[in-house]
Amino acid sequence: MLDQLLEWSPNLGLDTLLLLPVLIALEAVLSADNAIALAAIAQGLESEEQQRRALNFGLVIAFVLRMTLILTASWVLKFWQFEVAGAAYLLWLVYQHFSSSKDDDDQHHGPKFVSVWQAIPIIAFTDLAFSLDSVTTAIALSDEVAIILLGGAIGIIALRFMAGLFIRWLDEYVYLEDAGFVTVAFVGLRLLVRVINEGWVPPDWAMVAVIAAIFAWGFSKRVETDGTLTEELKVPVITTLETGTHGNPEKTPEDEETKVLSGE
Repeated sequence: MLDQLLEWSPNLGLDTLLLLPVLIALEAVLSADNAIALAAIAQGLESEEQQRRALNFGLVIAFVLRMTLILTASWVLKFWQFEVAGAAYLLWLVYQHFSSSKDDDDQHHGPKFVSVWQAIPIIAFTDLAFSLDSVTTAIALSDEVAIILLGGAIGIIALRFMAGLFIRWLDEYVYLEDAGFVTVAFVGLRLLVRVINEGWVPPDWAMVAVIAAIFAWGFSKRVETDGTLTEELKVPVITTLETGTHGNPEKTPEDEETKVLSGE
């Protein structure tokens, strides 16, 4: 369908207008699993400030690596070892996620980081592994390097915002983190299948449909909030105010108030 649109376009300007939104849409959809993996990695840091810094610095490095990959893609894709390495890394992330125990808050799988600088290279190289799949898809659609570079740059920006959203959503939805890593497994397997036989690689629309179905399951159940605290807050607090009776235990606060009003 995309090839037909490009054949109808009379010049390069219209080609760009037709192709760029397609690349951006593919980057957004195929980056959903990437974003959730990066969000899960960032959650290994204690504070929200550390998580933001790790994502910001990590994705700056990821941007440089992604642009380098696009510019050298014609050379990189000649060596199947790169795709196997990327697939192995993604499948290792999946294994680490499902084999590790949850933390004390029963929310986070995976490693904890002592500092931001431990998380940054993991975030950068995780995006690079995903880029092996997305860049290959982009190159299959167009040989215009400038368009692919622009699509990749916009994809990084979208990825940063999506990862920030997923950090919050991971605490709100029960199955979302597991759903994200199931899609990560699909991307890793897709890279391996491409190495074995490119003809066996499922079409992009099938991948989009599978990712959408898995994320629909991921968003299907919210985390149940504990109502105990709310109930405790509704219980009235009764305090005893000691009112001086000047050593006379028989006098009450009402007696003292009466005396004041009567001028005694």
